[in-house]
Amino acid sequence: MDSSYEIRQKQFLIAAVRLLLGTLCNLQHSGTEVSECGYYTRNVKERIEKISPWCMCEVIRQNGTALSAQSLGVCYGGNGNANNLPTESEVVSLCKTYSIEKIRLYSPYPEILQPLRDSNIELIVGVPNESLQDLANPSSAADWVQKNIKDYSSNVKFRYIAVGNEVNLSSATAQSVLPAMQAVHKAIVDAGLQTQIKVSTAVDTNLLDVFDPPSAGVVVRDGNLEYRNLFDALMDALYSALEKINGGSLAIVVSESGWPSAGGAVETLENAGTYYKNLINHVKGGTPKRPGMAIDTYLFSFDENLKTEEIEKHFGLFYPNKQLKYDVSFS
Repeated sequence: MDSSYEIRQKQFLIAAVRLLLGTLCNLQHSGTEVSECGYYTRNVKERIEKISPWCMCEVIRQNGTALSAQSLGVCYGGNGNANNLPTESEVVSLCKTYSIEKIRLYSPYPEILQPLRDSNIELIVGVPNESLQDLANPSSAADWVQKNIKDYSSNVKFRYIAVGNEVNLSSATAQSVLPAMQAVHKAIVDAGLQTQIKVSTAVDTNLLDVFDPPSAGVVVRDGNLEYRNLFDALMDALYSALEKINGGSLAIVVSESGWPSAGGAVETLENAGTYYKNLINHVKGGTPKRPGMAIDTYLFSFDENLKTEEIEKHFGLFYPNKQLKYDVSFS
């Protein structure tokens, strides 16, 4: 019999399938992308100061406990999209230097997991989309958990496993998300790690269909709630969608958010710095619907010089030489 956790994950994915993709205004960083929302200004500088993010979210079971005091983390993709990054050990040391206590790994591998031992850095570990079909097999999922999680769990602080990343619901891969989540979750339970590690998936905010107002699914006001930026409206739309499928106890982790520092007319160091500073301050206070509840938010760690699009190369908080781009604090 399915646990309440699995049932809620099923309900979430079923609801996601029922939504139509693509009708939510695009939340990429460029200057006029949010014009469909009506309420939000087309002025880039004003938009950045009001925190209009590009973000991807994960739906995480909260278990009735508050999220940790530090709500900020970084995303680290290793050398998959860059050939000039510091070594994995240097990356972990850099996070310690800047008091970064959370890292999202898009895929686990020994060279990054080893230096994370005894670091007390909290991890989101990703399962790549190309592995979903394989991990839908319980035996393969058990092997994956043993190799990448269980073998390190005594002194690596795993928090979440994100099974899949922005899987398109119309793709063939989509049918493997739920079985892979179930298989990985069973493997985590069998390993005795279910109280420490939660299993989820990462979704693009385009998953939402109805988005006006947030309780439907952007307006300045939604009942007694007032919205002054797109970030809050997005978050509360996701919370409302979860409530409609009896998932109100689930928390949301913003597993990617950022603004590029180069690559176009509005992609500047100044604009990116403004965005990151405001976002870092903003996520500490929650949203109108859930005030006072810090939002776990992950920002891109390094520029990645092998990305195809020029804009995509410049999302990092750090240059590859480990220099911090912006005057921001993570503590």
